[in-house]
Parts: sequence; C-alpha cells; structure tokens
Amino acid sequence: MRNTPLLAAAAALAFATPALAQDHSAHGAHHGDHHGAEAHPLEHILAMPHRDGDRARDQYRNPAETLAFFRIEPTMRVAEFAPGGGWYTRVLLPWLAPQGAYFAFQGGRPPAEDGTTWPQRFTAAMAAAEWAGGAQVTAFESNAIPADVAGTLDRVLIFRSIHGLLNGNAADAELRAIRTLLADDGMVGVVQHRASEDASWDYANGSNGYLRQSDVIRLFELNGFELVDTSEVNANPADPANWEEGVWTLPPTLTLGDQDRARYEAIGESDRMTLLFRKRA
Repeated sequence: MRNTPLLAAAAALAFATPALAQDHSAHGAHHGDHHGAEAHPLEHILAMPHRDGDRARDQYRNPAETLAFFRIEPTMRVAEFAPGGGWYTRVLLPWLAPQGAYFAFQGGRPPAEDGTTWPQRFTAAMAAAEWAGGAQVTAFESNAIPADVAGTLDRVLIFRSIHGLLNGNAADAELRAIRTLLADDGMVGVVQHRASEDASWDYANGSNGYLRQSDVIRLFELNGFELVDTSEVNANPADPANWEEGVWTLPPTLTLGDQDRARYEAIGESDRMTLLFRKRA
C-alpha cells in the first residue's frame, strides 16, 4: 500500500478506543513481562471482536497460515517492521504479549511538528487501544536500536514494505539493521506484492508496488540472509500484476475509484510472495 502519514497511522491503530490508565515507555517491554494477560491460541485472537473490521481481508492475508509458515511461537520475541495501520499488530500484540514480546520499528524520521517521535506516538496509540489490554510495547527506530534488544529477536516480519524501502533507497540499511536485531538463529518473514519474473525493471523496480521474487531473494542474500523456504499461501493467480496504476489498482486501495471497480474486487488483493530467510553467519 502507499505510505500514509505516520501520525495518522498511529492514531488509526487505537480505533478511537478509550484510553487506558497505564502509560507505556517506548523501550519498556521485555520477554516475560506479561502484565497478567491471559494467553490465547492464535485462532482465538483471530476471532476476537477487535478484529471485526479486519477479518474481511483474512481471505487475502491468511494470517494463521502465514504466521505458521514463519514458524512463530507465542513465546518468541517478534518485531514488526513499519506496522502502518496496524492490521497485523492487532493479531501479533495480543498473541505474543502474554508469553513472548512484541516490538515495532521503522526507519528513522524527524520528530513531528509537536515534537513527538514515531516510537512515542506508536506506544501512545497502543496504550489508548482497548483491544491491546495494557500490553507493554517496545517501539524504536532502526537508527536507534536499544542495546537490550540488539541480537535478541527470534523473528522480524516485513509485510508489503520492501518496495517502499527500494523506492526510498533504504533497503540495504534496513536489512542490515535487521541483522543487528536478530539473534544468531533468527529469521525474517516477508510478504511482498509479486511481479512476473519476465516483468521489466522499469515496471518491477518498486515504483508500482510489485517486485520480482528472484530480485527480493537476491536482495536479502546480498545483505547477509539465506533463503529457508517459500510459500504460495498468499498467491493470487488472478492478478496479472501489470496494472498501469500499480498494485494500488486492486483492493484495498482501489485507486481508480468506481472505474471498473467490480472487476478489481472480483480479482481481489495482489499476488504475493511469502518468503522465510535466516540470518547467516
């Protein structure tokens, strides 16, 4: 999806729910810091009422199958890169918080006009989100990795963001930051809009949202990762991945509005690669 202003995205995470009394620091969560939350199976989390507005997209994003492919257990320390509007945050945080730990990070940004940083805004949004249940959240920017987080994460998850990193000339720096974050046996799970392998560079360079799977694999290999496995769980063979307006032609963005809307809705969301990488020695 296209980038949206971070302040608006952080506010959207809260869904205008009543503020909780507990305040959270940007670097406050550690493994085992459960805050009395009850652990639930992932299937229970996916069925919870706070996801009522998200569930229609499960058919395209396949959260249970995707997280299983990424070999994530609820006791792990897992970071989400660029959580944006929080679709996966609303799955990961309540699932991981009781027994593991949830982290959120993105590339460094200047403070907002009010002087707040993205980690401050994100943790404030989580504190205000009733569905979060007071779960502790650690948020940071990749140019300021907390010393007690570096080298400790079991997984880093990147959902549909690699094209944005390439467009911003930030891919190498962010992938190297991810190496810093991961434990020696840590892995990276990637879901990304997929172009055809015969797509031209002009089309599949990130500017249209789509990337060739082979190019993404090479990008990770050049930055110190090895491919563990691939999955077709998020594939959509109905998507030709050649739209003049890019991936945003399709749901959920539907950038052309009512023009051919029924056609695009029938196709559904984009064809996506699903990849698992390991940090190599």
